[in-house]
Amino acid sequence: MKIVDWLRPGMRIKRWLLLGMIGIIFISLGLALLVRKANVRPSEITLSVLLIISGCFIIFISVKFFTNTLFHAISNGGFKISLDADRLSSLLYEKRILINGPKIIAIGGGTGLSTMLRGLKEYSSNITAVVTVADDGGGSGVLRQDLGMLPPGDIRNCVLALADTEPIMQQLLQYRFTDGMLKGQSFGNLFLAAMDGISSSFEEAVRKMCDVLAVTGKVLPVTLDDVQLCAELEDGYIICGESNIGKHNDEHPGKIKRVFLEPQPTSPLQEVLDAIKEADIIVLGPGSLYTSIIPNLLVNGMCDAIRNSDALKVYVCNVMTQPGETDGYTVFDHVSAIESHSFKGIIDCCIVNTADIPDDLKKKYNDDGAEIVRLDEELLNKAGVKVITGDYISINNNFIRHNPQKLAATIVELVAENVLSKDNKRTIDYYYVKDILGKTKV
Repeated sequence: MKIVDWLRPGMRIKRWLLLGMIGIIFISLGLALLVRKANVRPSEITLSVLLIISGCFIIFISVKFFTNTLFHAISNGGFKISLDADRLSSLLYEKRILINGPKIIAIGGGTGLSTMLRGLKEYSSNITAVVTVADDGGGSGVLRQDLGMLPPGDIRNCVLALADTEPIMQQLLQYRFTDGMLKGQSFGNLFLAAMDGISSSFEEAVRKMCDVLAVTGKVLPVTLDDVQLCAELEDGYIICGESNIGKHNDEHPGKIKRVFLEPQPTSPLQEVLDAIKEADIIVLGPGSLYTSIIPNLLVNGMCDAIRNSDALKVYVCNVMTQPGETDGYTVFDHVSAIESHSFKGIIDCCIVNTADIPDDLKKKYNDDGAEIVRLDEELLNKAGVKVITGDYISINNNFIRHNPQKLAATIVELVAENVLSKDNKRTIDYYYVKDILGKTKV
């Protein structure tokens, strides 16, 4: 809307602008009486003071009613938003806190990462999700093969987790076609594929999607290289393809010795390295150990960037073991696997769930070959890893997931006490974070 459009009949704006001009005239007249001659009579001083006070009062009334009329026009003139004074003040305060929130890097993939991001965005807008691009199964694998693009699935989930969208938009982007050639394909994947088609790179396509959906923070692929994830078992047998690793026990049982990317070398996104350098905290997981978390660490330059970063490094361990990947693994085994693919001491803290799981749900997982990840705290302490325990589970549709609110609160508490509180230049940021933690206590 142009400025002149606000002056059209019926807008109820002109009257308050006119009243404001009258206030300015009163103040001008009052000042003129005082300065037009050297000797000013008492009556003229009184009159000038009255004119100035009246002018200020009139301008106050003008601004007040002009603002109210403007808010009313925006709120009720066809815009589906509310901008009452109290809500606007609260909104600005919330945004102020988020802008000063800690710089969080979350590295991983799958549903675990996106679940955690939903909680973290309540505490900071300085979030960077670094997502693996080794997925080659499901709808992502089809698009990767047909269009030659990087797999969009994990990135789509992270974008939606950080997006400020209406529920209907969430449902639309998560909708999967049930019939025809698109059966099983997600509309969100197709959206990102179309964005990739009109962009110069996949990175730009992701950025454009984030802009359209008003994403809090950033979502970045760890690399733009077309890589394949492979696993070597303890007997030397090689499995190629991320989608085949988790189900290798059906054809060739055995424990995973290591995973690696082909072809080599791989190049990380420079924006990812920059974000790691500036981070306050780097969070690995939650997610599949060998197919979501470790693949990010295999990209050349990632481990060096993490090692050289002053950020606090935190690992969120899975609640249950994953058949075909981490059968029989303890928490220490998870940490050891990460260190063997990166470097010793990559993890400062490890967040572990110690809450009970209902027996019927535990049996359901046991029947599928999964069990609770056992905590061997003594070994972790000897390895220099601080262990944070608590109730971090959420049960949705008979599936065990991390509780995004509780997990995010713990992560933000860690960065507040271990990073922000020790930096005198960020004392205000510390109190901003503590304030919002107090308001969102879970």
